[in-house]
Amino acid sequence: MGSIKHGSLDELRDFIGDCQRCPLARTRTNLVFGVGDPHARLMFIGEAPGRNEDLQGEPFVGAAGKLLDELLASIGLVRSEVYIANVLKCRPPGNRDPLPEEMEQCTPFLEEQVRLIDPEVIATLGNFATRHVLKTQAGITRLRGRLFRVDGRKVVPIYHPAAALYDRTKQDVLFADFQRLKAVLDSFDETGRAVRGASEGGGQGGGADESGIEQPTLF
Repeated sequence: MGSIKHGSLDELRDFIGDCQRCPLARTRTNLVFGVGDPHARLMFIGEAPGRNEDLQGEPFVGAAGKLLDELLASIGLVRSEVYIANVLKCRPPGNRDPLPEEMEQCTPFLEEQVRLIDPEVIATLGNFATRHVLKTQAGITRLRGRLFRVDGRKVVPIYHPAAALYDRTKQDVLFADFQRLKAVLDSFDETGRAVRGASEGGGQGGGADESGIEQPTLF
């Protein structure tokens, strides 16, 4: 598809329109573009819409969305203060993994969302989104809670909230990783400059020092 440039998220959404660029258009109910603050410091990227998201046209609704709201509240945020999007804008049938040709069509839209929002921190949710953004085959269990710098943006992979619905032991890990997100946000002011006296440490639970952390290219 090539590079696409727009002046706002609304313009991008209008450009996507009733997208027919891949076969997912034939099986979806709604295109799920994204939701939240168009100038958010923190952006979440998931894999693709699920059944509830497909029906309602909004990311992270249902039980996973409720847990996400609780996680946000634990660090003093609400959904309207962040931005939430997925790698794919349409639900794959049966919630299967996205196919390469679907990714090829949707990735430019996500890239443009990131450019327009210009978030300070990106939190990737789950294996697929993390591998896509970091261009790695490493799994979320290995990468979760670590801080990466990707094309000048800070990226923190965390478990997908849906994973904690099936494995309750992951809930405590998720809440801990959200504290990690808060530490990263608190370590930088709203202009992106480091805050004097902020805690440091490249591993899980530390502050905002990325020393020794791999710096891949976004997407």
